[in-house]
Amino acid sequence: MLAAHILKRVIRDGQLRVVDADGKVHLIGPGPGPVPTIRLHDHRLHRDLFLNPKLRFGEAYMEGRLTVEDGTLYEVLDLVTRNIAALESHPLQRVQLLLGRMLHFIHTHNPVGRAQKNVAHHYDLSDTLYDLFLDKDRQYSCAYFATDNDSLELAQSNKKLHLASKLLLEPGQKVLDIGSGWGGLGLYLAKLMNVDVTGVTLSTEQHKVSEQRARDAGLSDRLRFHLRDYRLQQGPFDRIISVGMFEHVGTKHYREFFRKVKELLTEDGVMLLHAIGRMDPPGSTNPWLRKYIFPGGYTPALSEVFRAVEDVGLWVTDVEILRLHYAKTLREWHRRFDANRDKIRALYDERFCRMWEFYLVGCEVAFRNMGQMVFQMQLSRRQEAVPLTRDYMVDFERAMQARSSAAA
Repeated sequence: MLAAHILKRVIRDGQLRVVDADGKVHLIGPGPGPVPTIRLHDHRLHRDLFLNPKLRFGEAYMEGRLTVEDGTLYEVLDLVTRNIAALESHPLQRVQLLLGRMLHFIHTHNPVGRAQKNVAHHYDLSDTLYDLFLDKDRQYSCAYFATDNDSLELAQSNKKLHLASKLLLEPGQKVLDIGSGWGGLGLYLAKLMNVDVTGVTLSTEQHKVSEQRARDAGLSDRLRFHLRDYRLQQGPFDRIISVGMFEHVGTKHYREFFRKVKELLTEDGVMLLHAIGRMDPPGSTNPWLRKYIFPGGYTPALSEVFRAVEDVGLWVTDVEILRLHYAKTLREWHRRFDANRDKIRALYDERFCRMWEFYLVGCEVAFRNMGQMVFQMQLSRRQEAVPLTRDYMVDFERAMQARSSAAA
C-alpha cells in the first residue's frame, strides 16, 4: 500500500494501526503510547494519501472515506503532527512545499472584493452555529488563561482586559476596531473606559449582530459598526485594535495594512495587533485549511510582520507571545462543538460536522506540536507614545479587577 510506504517513513515517534481498503492491517511506528486505528474505505486513498497527504487526509475524513476506529481523532492528529518534520523531509513533500511557497502570493492575494468573499466563506455561516461552541460574547479568537482552571468565559474576559491594558485608554478617545467580529470587544471597550468606538467588518452576519448589540446596550451614540473594508476607513483615531483579522490580510498586503494604520493613527496614537503567527520561517498555509476553512488565510512568521512594520516606519513598542493559550481555547471549542453535534448536524449535515471537527482538532495540535502561536504587537508613530516600562499594563488590569470586584 502506497500510503503505508510514506507513513513508515514518517512515524518515528509513537505507533499507528492502519486497516487498508482490502482489510489488511499495517502496524506503523516503533511506539510506545496509545495505538489509534484508522480504516481506509476506498482504494484510491492508498494513492491519494501518498501523493498529497496534507490535503487528502482531511478530505477523506470529512467524507467518511477514512474513519478512526480505535482511539480518537485527536490521538491520530497528535501522532501525525509530532512526526510532521519527517513527513516534510520526504522528497515528494519537499516538492509540494516548494510549489506551495511559489503559489503563496496568489493564494493570499486579497484585494477589496476578494477579501469580502473569503470572509463570507467562514463568517457568514448560520448565526446559530457560533452560539453552539463559542462563549456567550462570541469571542472567536485566542482566550487568555490566567490559570488552568479558568472557564472559557473567564479566559475570554481575561483576554479583553489584557488587550485593553495595552491601549492606554482615556475617556473620550476615538478607537477603531479592525475586524470587529460580533462586536463584543468594541462593546467591552466602550463600557469599560467610555470611549468612542468604530468597528469595521466584512461579514454581513457579524455586522448585523454587532449593530443590534450596540442598540440594545444603548450605546449607538458612541459605538457603531460598518460593513466596510479597513482600507476604505477614514480617520484619525487615537487608538486602533485588530484581533484575529491579520491572518486574512495576505502577505503581499502587509505593507498596505500598516501604511493604513499609520495614516489612521493620531501623532500620539497607539495600535495593538493580536494575531496568529508561526515560530518558524515563512511558509504557506495547509492546503486543506486553505481550501475548506480559511481561503486566502495565512499565519505569518514574525520576520514577515517586522519587515513590513519597518518598511512603513512604525515603532514596535511591545510584543508578547502567547503560546499554548490558543490550544486550550480550541480544546474547549471542540468540547462544546462535540456536545452540540446533533444540533449542528441538523443545521448542516454530517460532512460539515466532520469537516469542522477536523478543523478544530487539527488547529489545536498545530498549536501544541507545529510552532503556531499568538502574538500581541503594540505599535505607535512615536517612541514616546507609551511609558518606558510595562508596569502600566499590570496596574490597569489590577485596577479594573478591583473595580469589578467592588461593583459585584
